[in-house]
Amino acid sequence: MRDRWKAGVRTALGAVLFAVTTLSAGACTGAEDRTVTVLGPWTDGEEKPFVAALKKIEKRTGVRYFYSGTRSLRDTLVAQLQAGAPPDVAILNSLGELTDYAEHGHAHPLPDDIADRAIEPWAPDVTVTVTGDEQLTRRAYWAPVRIDLKGIVWHDPDDRSEEPQQWCLGMSSGATSGWPGTDWIEDLLLRRQGPEVYQQWALGERSVPWTDKKVRQAWEDWGELLPGDEEREKALTRSFEADTGMLDSNDVECRFEHQGSFIRRHYVDTYLPAPTPRFVSAVGKKHTDTYEVSGDMAAVFKASDEAWDLVRELTGPEARTAWAASAESEGERPLFPGAMGVAPTPGSATAKVRDLLYGADKICFDASDAMPPSLRDAFQRAVLTFLEAPDDDKVLDALLAGLEREAELQREDKTFLLDDLCGSPPPSPTS
Repeated sequence: MRDRWKAGVRTALGAVLFAVTTLSAGACTGAEDRTVTVLGPWTDGEEKPFVAALKKIEKRTGVRYFYSGTRSLRDTLVAQLQAGAPPDVAILNSLGELTDYAEHGHAHPLPDDIADRAIEPWAPDVTVTVTGDEQLTRRAYWAPVRIDLKGIVWHDPDDRSEEPQQWCLGMSSGATSGWPGTDWIEDLLLRRQGPEVYQQWALGERSVPWTDKKVRQAWEDWGELLPGDEEREKALTRSFEADTGMLDSNDVECRFEHQGSFIRRHYVDTYLPAPTPRFVSAVGKKHTDTYEVSGDMAAVFKASDEAWDLVRELTGPEARTAWAASAESEGERPLFPGAMGVAPTPGSATAKVRDLLYGADKICFDASDAMPPSLRDAFQRAVLTFLEAPDDDKVLDALLAGLEREAELQREDKTFLLDDLCGSPPPSPTS
């Protein structure tokens, strides 16, 4: 497993070595300055509330924070690790990647006081081999700093049209293109089969392989919702959120958008979320109140008092309130596990998301983001291939067989290290 990881690192290093120079330059401010470098996923203006929150933390701590955002987190971080210049703190959205970094000794286990903030299912304990002595240890290695709800459909609540459903569709997302399709398949599998089957599949258990008819059914369910050839072809290169959100885009005609709660930043309560089964009757109603969730989790890659203090701040009430208050609109305010930040306006999209999340029977972390990175990447590529011929059984057979071969390689390498992806939602905030 370690040799394969090193080979992947060498590939990424050649692709994005410039990112190391950019991030390292921000930290070279002299030995007398205390500077913490932070790598994260927010770009194109989405990072502004977070950076504003960092500025407020600076005033309290006297520590400088240098934030660098990228949509290619995996490539950037592995290149920095290989160059010996990792960020002090990285905020990542993939449990599979975080587990990989913990297993290889790059991410540090949380101190006990921060481990209390490692809320499941966003931050489960991980059993890894301690470098050097081959002994197993079970620890928490990251903590969620913001979360999102998935398995929801955005729609105009005043739309009374009886026309056939028109689904928004966009797959382009740089190095991670295809993930909106993996979200669809995961959600449909969870809704139809329930959390137990979902977890067995996502965690690589042989009881539910990729070639299982339950998994195949989810692909076929999605295929039934897809538009015609021309629209599918456009979707391959269309951004997953367009410039304004696809429901308000001039480039696509659609009435329903299957997307996570982050998309509300594009909409001013014109559109509201509802559970997927309300619009996809084929999956049934049994698991209507079971949802996927995702999140952005902070891990420390260069241990120092300043780095740990930042994670404490980002998982604490004062920084969360500052982060939420710095957003230009309610739709841009982040959601936090078990904490409000700033109370949403009653009846708003944010309030509706909050009600669905905290009223859920069960929540499960995004399956593909919990898979080993190479399997997740193969899943995303398979989605793009499937879009080209969703009615061709032979194409789907080949895709599922290929994904199962990759899953078996990961089982042999023992890269499936997570035990559980589902649980109860955190307690509802009271203020």
